Formats: sequence, C-alpha cells, structure tokens
Amino acid sequence: MDLATLLGIVVAVGLVFFSIVMDGSATWFINYPSLMIVLGGTMGATLINYPISDVVSMFRVTKNAFRQRTPNPLGIIPVMVDFAKRARKEGVLAFEKYIREIDDPFLSKAMQMAVDGLGNDAIEEVLNTEILWLEERHRLGAEIYATMGTFAPAVGMLGTIIGLVQMLMQMKDPSAIGAPMAVALLTTFYGTLLANFLFLPISGKLKVRSRQEILAKQMVVQGILAIQAGDNHRIVSEKLKAFLSPTARLAEEKGV
Repeated sequence: MDLATLLGIVVAVGLVFFSIVMDGSATWFINYPSLMIVLGGTMGATLINYPISDVVSMFRVTKNAFRQRTPNPLGIIPVMVDFAKRARKEGVLAFEKYIREIDDPFLSKAMQMAVDGLGNDAIEEVLNTEILWLEERHRLGAEIYATMGTFAPAVGMLGTIIGLVQMLMQMKDPSAIGAPMAVALLTTFYGTLLANFLFLPISGKLKVRSRQEILAKQMVVQGILAIQAGDNHRIVSEKLKAFLSPTARLAEEKGV
C-alpha cells in the first residue's frame, strides 16, 4: 500500500467526518437519493463518454494509485552497471543464464532481445513502442478519473436543481420541505466530495505513477543500448545518472 495515498484518504475523510460530528449527527449527511443521483449520474455520463472496455480497464489501472510497485530509478543503475561489467568479461550471450533471475519483465525482455542478437535500432524501436502504449494506457486511466471528477460536481448541481424543484412544488406544506432540501444540498456535497477527495486525486496519482514507471523503463532502454554498444560500465552509469535529478544523483553517488 502506498502510504501517501492511504494517509491522504485518512486525513481528508477523517477531518471532514470529524467536523461533521462535532456539531451534529453524521446521519444528517446520509441521503440515499442524493447518492443515487451523484453516483449513477457520474457513472452514466462516464459510460456515455467512453467505451465500456476503457471504463473496465480504468479499474484495473486504479490499483497503481494504492500500491508502491514502481521501480526505483536509483536501483536500476547498479543493476545495469553490473550487467555492463559482465558483458565486458563474458559477452552479451552470457546473459542467457541470468535472464530467469530478473523480476522485471521489461528488463528481462530487453536482455533477451540483446541475447538474441537484435541490433540497437530494433531493440530501441520495440522497447520504445512498448513504453508508448504503456503511457497511453496509463493516460487513459488518469483521463477517465479526471473526467469523472468533472462530471461529479455537475451532477451534484443537477441533484440540487431537482431538490429545489421538489421543494418549491411543496411550499404549501412546510413539513414536506425537509426531504427535498436535503436532496438539494447533499447532492452538491457528495459531488464535490467525490471529485476532490477521490476522482481528481486518483487521476493525479496515476499520472505521477506513470511518469515514474516510464522513467524507469527509459533508463532500462538506454542501459541496454549502451551495453549492446560495448560501453564501459562507468559510461553506462553516467548515461543513466543523466535521468536523475541533482538530489537523486547525489544520493546515488553516496550509495543512499
């Protein structure tokens, strides 16, 4: 579990809930018609906007926002440097016996193509194409959540209008005004809550995760190409350090 995502949810939802119960009852903010309007309207609009296959794939991508499995760029450099040393001593074909030990499927695939004797241009084209479509899948998942974050407050306003119409139609009976007023106010509350505490933050986290994963894969590509070209392990290291920020570069040099 990604600690930042979990902590953000706990802090945001917890403080809102605490502020509610301080001066009233949490049950005042539970209204099933309002929830039906917001959730149903948001999901319905999303399905109109995107093919159902894209919406289903969005839920599969969602797990990336809640777990920390992105490769650490600092951990890639020593791995590639080690392979560069082995390549100079044993040759690229010797990687065959190490491929099964690699946990990263992308790195394993890159190594296998090098062992199979593919040229640098072919390796670069295949791996960059895979990165391109990985980026597209991630972009789509983040985009759908951002779209839902746009729809939810708008649907909440629609629920507010529905509640106000119902309230105005029953002005002669003051005792019947409460329920429509609750619908009017709580649909806006639910729409704003879902958009700003769930949909938009998840969209943002998915974009961050995508950038991190793409950076790691681009480092693998450059590392493999450098090894395939016969570069010294120090040159491989310097090429990969170019991907890092000055702070991360300093941490790598210190072995942090």
